[in-house]
Amino acid sequence: MEMEGRPGPVADFVRLHACSRPRSIALADAASGRAWSYSDLDRAVAAAVTLLRASGVGIGDRVAALSRNSPELIILQLACARMGAILAPLNWRLSPTELAAMIDDCEPALLYGDALLDRIQGQALPRLEAQVFSSRIESEAPAPFESRDAALPSLMLYTSGTSGRPKGVLLSEGNLLATALNFAVLGEVAADSAFLVDSPMFHVIGMVTNIRPVLMMGGRIVVSGGFDPAVTLERLGDPELAITHYFCVPQMAEMLRAASGFDPRRLGGLKAIFTGGAPHPASRIREWLADGIPIVDGYGMTEAGTVLGMPLDLALIHAKAGSAGLLPPTIEHFILRDDGSQCEAGEVGELVLRGANICEGYWQNPGETAEAFTVDGFFRTGDLVSRDEDGFFFLVGRSKDMFISGGENVYPAEVEGVLKSHADIADAAVIGVADPKWGEVGHAFVVLRAGGKADETVLREICARNLARYKHPVRIVFLADLPRTGTGKVVKAELRKLVELPQD
Repeated sequence: MEMEGRPGPVADFVRLHACSRPRSIALADAASGRAWSYSDLDRAVAAAVTLLRASGVGIGDRVAALSRNSPELIILQLACARMGAILAPLNWRLSPTELAAMIDDCEPALLYGDALLDRIQGQALPRLEAQVFSSRIESEAPAPFESRDAALPSLMLYTSGTSGRPKGVLLSEGNLLATALNFAVLGEVAADSAFLVDSPMFHVIGMVTNIRPVLMMGGRIVVSGGFDPAVTLERLGDPELAITHYFCVPQMAEMLRAASGFDPRRLGGLKAIFTGGAPHPASRIREWLADGIPIVDGYGMTEAGTVLGMPLDLALIHAKAGSAGLLPPTIEHFILRDDGSQCEAGEVGELVLRGANICEGYWQNPGETAEAFTVDGFFRTGDLVSRDEDGFFFLVGRSKDMFISGGENVYPAEVEGVLKSHADIADAAVIGVADPKWGEVGHAFVVLRAGGKADETVLREICARNLARYKHPVRIVFLADLPRTGTGKVVKAELRKLVELPQD
């Protein structure tokens, strides 16, 4: 029998657990209480494959999705993986203009969504409403199971580039399996684990890290429509839901502590609260530890899934508070100086990575793909880190201008482009500034053209039409000119000094 060169199959753990633990609950809706056993979920995924094929979706085709969190969105992604299609969940926080650009880019064969689909106009695409999908997978005949190549992409998550142009990150089933393995070990995921998922499913945390590790281990997913501090806190403390794992950004963790019903004694069933997406001060981490709750920092990105994570030991978290944790042994890494040489322990440099978790590249963007990787296949994260003698990593900053506001990546070039699109604006620059609520927020500096009359109100209106709200600068300052180097590059360090001056 000829086996050499044969691709590895998709690791379909839902199908495995449908045989090994068919009656165990795999998926549940927090609002309605509706639940799917592993046997139910396996059948729903197979029926969804039938429905997608009947809708004209084939191998390699994209299915764009505009929907809030739901069990059906997970079923849809698993069906795409099983049949060789690619789900492209869209960020519903974006403006109609931004969404239209993403749809044009991914060229979907089908557009899936809930009531949010009304935001998309002028797209002559076949549509599948979530309510219709939910109803039809109850009646469709399940498609026979077919093994697929794990190297095929099954998920495309959009992330903005430094130019502001969205990039579709292609993730294969092999990539998703590697992230599942990496997090399952560090996060102590088991068959009795239950994840409450209210992170948006257009993010890698919501659609990958919250989903794949628990399905791999035969655990349970409880889907929430979104984050609400009081409701989320109630669910985390509900003994019937018995939640063990929860992901959020540090700002969400602070909102949980500030909620009126916060009682750490009710959260004793949690293995940990996992945070990422923004800096988490050591003092805040230790407040949770004092209540006996492990709050675990980690680090990952759309292109690489789970990369770093803290162990769940309270004493170790306290000693290393501020660290993003350890690197799984499945990932190769270097920390590089600007000249490409390797950093010593404690020295700051750019983190580069290589492993099965790293994405396949960017959709229809060979230039960005080539730029993202070294000649020997290491992915350039663009993030500056240091590593101590014990192997714990500390995030220091980002080598590019991108900042994170409320867990969302904001790229100044994109915001600057919108501001400069107004005829009265000669120049604009945006920087991220520390903020106690959102982690970081944008400050814009704008130069008017001669005779230009645009004011702050006008610029806020243009931002509202073209940008998601989290990208809007909280402050707009008008300057006579922007500070520049001799080669014409804006000196953002000088702009940061202006932010530090007393405000009028």
